[in-house]
Amino acid sequence: MERKKPGKIRKAAEEAAEDHEGRLAPKRRRGERGGIAALKEDVCQNCEKEGSLLLCEGRCHGAFHLECLGLPDVPRRKFICSECRSGTHTCFSCKQSGAGVKRCLLPLCGKFYHENCVQKYPPTVMQDRGFRCPRHSCITCQSANPTSICASRNHLVRCVRCPVAYHANDCCLAAGSKILTPNSIICPNHFTPRPGCKDHEQVNVRWCFVCSEGGSLLYCEACPASFHLKCVGIDFPQGKWYCNNCRAGKKPHYTELVWVKFGHHRWWPAEICHPQAVPPSINNMEHEIGEFPVFFFGSKEYAWTHQARVFPYSGQDLSSRAKLRRGRHGIYKEALREAAARFAELKAQKELRQLQEEQKKDKKPAPYKHIKRNRPVGQVQIFTVDLSEIPQCNCWATDENPCGIYSDCINRLLFYECHPAVCPAGERCQNQCFVKRQYPEVEIFRTLERGWGLRAKTDIQKGEFVSEYVGELIDDAECRARIRQAQEQGVTNFYMLTLDRDRVIDAGPRGNYTRFMNHCCDPNCETQKWSVNGDTRVGLFALCDIKAGTELTFNYNLQSLGSGKTICRCGAPNCSGFLGIRPKAISKHSHQK
Repeated sequence: MERKKPGKIRKAAEEAAEDHEGRLAPKRRRGERGGIAALKEDVCQNCEKEGSLLLCEGRCHGAFHLECLGLPDVPRRKFICSECRSGTHTCFSCKQSGAGVKRCLLPLCGKFYHENCVQKYPPTVMQDRGFRCPRHSCITCQSANPTSICASRNHLVRCVRCPVAYHANDCCLAAGSKILTPNSIICPNHFTPRPGCKDHEQVNVRWCFVCSEGGSLLYCEACPASFHLKCVGIDFPQGKWYCNNCRAGKKPHYTELVWVKFGHHRWWPAEICHPQAVPPSINNMEHEIGEFPVFFFGSKEYAWTHQARVFPYSGQDLSSRAKLRRGRHGIYKEALREAAARFAELKAQKELRQLQEEQKKDKKPAPYKHIKRNRPVGQVQIFTVDLSEIPQCNCWATDENPCGIYSDCINRLLFYECHPAVCPAGERCQNQCFVKRQYPEVEIFRTLERGWGLRAKTDIQKGEFVSEYVGELIDDAECRARIRQAQEQGVTNFYMLTLDRDRVIDAGPRGNYTRFMNHCCDPNCETQKWSVNGDTRVGLFALCDIKAGTELTFNYNLQSLGSGKTICRCGAPNCSGFLGIRPKAISKHSHQK
């Protein structure tokens, strides 16, 4: 009696043939054993072509053409490939079989590896019982952010020759990949140089990528990067050496700007193009797996090249005097100008996409209770003094701006707030911003890479009071307990400012809008400790004239606990790279924009 399953497979193949005019790709169904596991296996493991495929119902979940297996017809019994029958599988990385080959832990994968082979790929996740192979994470996203949980989300395309996967978009997919099906590719790792072709030879720059100086250099074997041994902090390696980017799996991608070495020409700025976006005459030119077309700025010409002859264009190249000095030729100068304009355009597009993605994730800030003044917790006290102890300033009601920003008010100079019952200017006194809460109008908004932020809705004058930093007043013991609890719960955002030796302001659970102000190494606001009615309070004041729509920032130097060594993403020219590290020197005119 004939089994029904092979008949279903044949029928699916026939339907696919009718729908795709000869491109046989069986429609998998959940009712078919092994169908779910092989959903992504849409090419033959032997010939790397699509068509009517027979699915192995063993542990590998492989897919094969009947003709590649030497079978005249679909087997009447369930099909199990030779490796699954023997129990000896081949490592998907090194293509060698033998002892020590283990299967990926994910039940829908079916790929086998030596542990030392699979550990060479950064996206591999090692676990107690085995490992999750790199075919389930985008290597581009993983190299950009190793802790990202989105690396395995969305649609992935996988290389059929090695354990590499990418998201199916031009920002992630490695340029030069050969598209086999919507799910399968051959990645640029399998580029084979043509013998005797000089444009296929490895070429490296003659300066260090760290210090930009020449001399004795260490060359990367996969890209043009070069380094001094002292700049990378290593001894001379034995055998082939690869830079950090290449070891992490970073590849050039489509729409990326690069410097290209082509023929006998100098390094030239160009843009990597998708093959479908170039003229047919260019796309039909002979090229290998791993090669991609580039568009040269200035000359408006196209050529095919590969990873070993390109390196990324960066924002620092916009003002490179060395390149401009060498660029006496008019076409080269025009190429530099066009590349700079295109780089700015792509950067703006990327920031817009990032902003849209961030807005989709968080439509409103995490909940907190808005308060107008500090609230003591536990035994912490708020201090007050008698009116007789509040200092009297030298301003008078007849002054044009009594106790104002540019006045000679002695209280303002000493960071004392005047009291209306003591100040000679009375109600006309302009040094009562804390008590009267004279804040300029602001709004909360979503930044690109730093979560929520605060920006001005009106122009703010240099020296003007922006807001008081308020929250819960806690002691040192409570502060440490809150930090410890936050770390146990995986919380990374802290809102604590040291007020004095015994008190800390925590604006996390309760505070005002200043809790949303981000850190910047070149801020437009600063914190000042003022004495208000005998107690110390923290205010934020403008360091420069701030236009409406500008983000308000201050340096987190005053923050004493909870910051740790966190990467700084302020983007300032003098950025130190990490919170808590002194920023680089900057011009005193940096705020005059």
